[in-house]
Amino acid sequence: MRLSVIAVGRLKDGPERDLCARYQERSQGLARGLGLSGPDVVELAESRGRRTEERRRDEARLIAERLPPSGLVIALDERGRSLDSDAFASRLATARDGGIPAASLLIGGADGLDAELRERATLVLSFGALTIPHQIVRALVLEQLYRAMTIMAGHPYHRA
Repeated sequence: MRLSVIAVGRLKDGPERDLCARYQERSQGLARGLGLSGPDVVELAESRGRRTEERRRDEARLIAERLPPSGLVIALDERGRSLDSDAFASRLATARDGGIPAASLLIGGADGLDAELRERATLVLSFGALTIPHQIVRALVLEQLYRAMTIMAGHPYHRA
């Protein structure tokens, strides 16, 4: 199963980009042995629309163009469900074992995700009710993907 993080906005050089790169590299090192590949990170330009709805719609179109024709779609949104790391790892393992070809994790821009993408998602996931900058959400997503892989591999990184 191919893992991808599709994110609106580009990370500038700095600690956020370094942290994301660290977890992406760690994940790629574990992925193959677990029947996974990636995670790939796709950065999309933020919309220049004037209104919030227009920006969300523009960004949703760009995200939708990058989604594979079938697969698990996980939208990151504060209105979503909260899962612990074991449950998240279980969702990924179940999808992989069920022959799902891809899992895409979606991170919206500053205005969040369009409702259409949330409705299309297999799972709408929240890291809590706090407003978190999308650069930090990207680091959290990549860390949780790595953590999920370590759980699946029985690695001691995850100590519940």
